[in-house]
Amino acid sequence: MLAILAIDQGTTNSKAVLVSENGGVLARGSAAVGISHPKPGWVEQEPNRLYTSVCEAIEVCLEAVPDVTIAAVAISNQRESVTVWDAETGKALGPVLSWQCRRTAPDCERLLAEGHLDRVQTLTGLPLDPMFPGSKFRWLLDRVPSGRSVRLGTIDSWLVHCLTGGRRHVCDASNAARSQLFDLQEQTWSKELGEIFGVDTELLPEVLDSSADFGSTQGLPGVPDGTPIRAAIGDSHAALFGHGAFKPGDGKVTFGTGSSVMTTLPGFIAPRNGITTTVAWRVGGTPTFAFEGNILVSAASLPWMTSILGLADVAALVDLAATAEPGGPGFVPAFVGLGAPYWNSDARALFSQINFSTTRAQMARSVTDSIAFQVHDVIAAMRAQSGGELGALYVDGGPSQNLFLMQCVSNLIEHAVIQCEAPEASALGAAYLAGLSLGLWSDLRVIAGLPRSTQIINPEPVDRAALLNTWNDALARSTLRQTPAKGE
Repeated sequence: MLAILAIDQGTTNSKAVLVSENGGVLARGSAAVGISHPKPGWVEQEPNRLYTSVCEAIEVCLEAVPDVTIAAVAISNQRESVTVWDAETGKALGPVLSWQCRRTAPDCERLLAEGHLDRVQTLTGLPLDPMFPGSKFRWLLDRVPSGRSVRLGTIDSWLVHCLTGGRRHVCDASNAARSQLFDLQEQTWSKELGEIFGVDTELLPEVLDSSADFGSTQGLPGVPDGTPIRAAIGDSHAALFGHGAFKPGDGKVTFGTGSSVMTTLPGFIAPRNGITTTVAWRVGGTPTFAFEGNILVSAASLPWMTSILGLADVAALVDLAATAEPGGPGFVPAFVGLGAPYWNSDARALFSQINFSTTRAQMARSVTDSIAFQVHDVIAAMRAQSGGELGALYVDGGPSQNLFLMQCVSNLIEHAVIQCEAPEASALGAAYLAGLSLGLWSDLRVIAGLPRSTQIINPEPVDRAALLNTWNDALARSTLRQTPAKGE
C-alpha cells in the first residue's frame, strides 16, 4: 500500500498521519511536546524534544499500518517559532522561541519608536509585534557563544535539518513569509530587513516552493533512508490547502492553542485593519497570497477555565457553557496580549460585568464565546479591506469538532461554516503538496475534487448587537481604552 507520511508539528503535540493515494487518512499517531514559561510572557520549547516527539508520533502511526510503502514525507509545522543551531555539529544552541513568546516586546517597541513599522509592513505584510520572528532571531543570536558558526531557522527548517541528518538547510516560502525577514513581492530574503532587525540573512535557510525537493531521510526510525521529503508548509497554510480553498474569498479558521483565520486572495494586497498578508503557498515558483488574522489565545483558555471551575475536562466545560443563554459577562483571553486585529501587547485577560447573580455556566459561556468573538473581529476586518464576498469558510482543529462552539462562530459572523470530519487538515494539506510534487495528483483541480466528509453549519438568529456591545466593553477594559471599540 502506497502512502505519504505527513508530519504535523504543533505547539502542544506532534502528529503523524498516513495519507493514501485517494486522499484518505490511513493511520494517525501523536506525541506530546512540552512547553515552558521561564518568565511571565516567555514561552519556549526544547528543540530536540520537538524532533523526538515527531519520531514517537511516527512510530505510533506506522504500527497501525505495518505494510505501507512510504512514497514521501511531508511537513506542516507551527509557525513563527524559531531556533538556532551549530552549523558544524548540528546541535541546538538555544531554545525554540514560541510564536506565543513576548520576550522581545521591548525590542519591537524600540523599532516602532524608530519609525520602522511602515517599511516592515510594506515588505513583509506583518506588523512589528513579538509574535513574529525578526526580533526573536536577534535575541537568539545575542546568546550564542562567540566563535560559533550558526544556522537560524523556522521549525520546518529545523525538522528538515534533523530528518536529513543535517544535510539540508532549507525552508518553504510560506514559513519564510512569516519570518519578518522575507520580501513578499520579491520572494527573497531582504538585506534591508536584516539590517533593521540586526540579523545576517546569510544564516537563514534557502527558500523553496512548498511542493519541492527538501532532501531525503537519514536515520528516521521506521522510515527507510533515502525516502524523499517533498513538501513543507506552515500549518495554517497547509490547512487552507488541505480544504481545497483555492478560489479567492475562500477561507478557513484553524482552532487550536491560538486560532488562524485565513482567506485566499487573487493577488498581493498590502494589509491594513490589523490583519496580515502572507504567502499561502508557493507552487511552480508562483506564490498564492492570503489575508490572515492571528489570534494569540483561543482554545488555550478552555483547559484553564476547566481547572478554575473544577470540572473533569474541557468537554464538561463546553457542556456547561451550552446551558447558559448568550449575553452574560464578557471575557477577553489576553493572557499574552492580543493579536489580530488589535495587536496590543499590553492587553490583559479579564472578566467584565460580573455581579452576584453571575453563574458558573455564564462564566463558562463567556470563555467559549470569546473564541467566536475574536474570529468575528478578524473576519470583519478582512471584509472591510477586501470589499469582496466571503466564500466557502472551513473550520478545522480539535475545537472545530464541537457543534456548539462552531454554531456560536456561525451566528456571530452571519455566515455558514463548513465542519470537516477529519481534523487533520494541516497534515492533509502537506500530504497533498507532496503528492503534487510526486505526480500522484496532477493539479489543484484534482486535489479540490478529492472526497471530503463535511457538515454545513448555518447561522441562527441572535441579538448580535447586544453581544458585541458586551464584548467591546470587555475589550475596552482589557486594553485600557477610554471608550469601547466599535462593533462591525
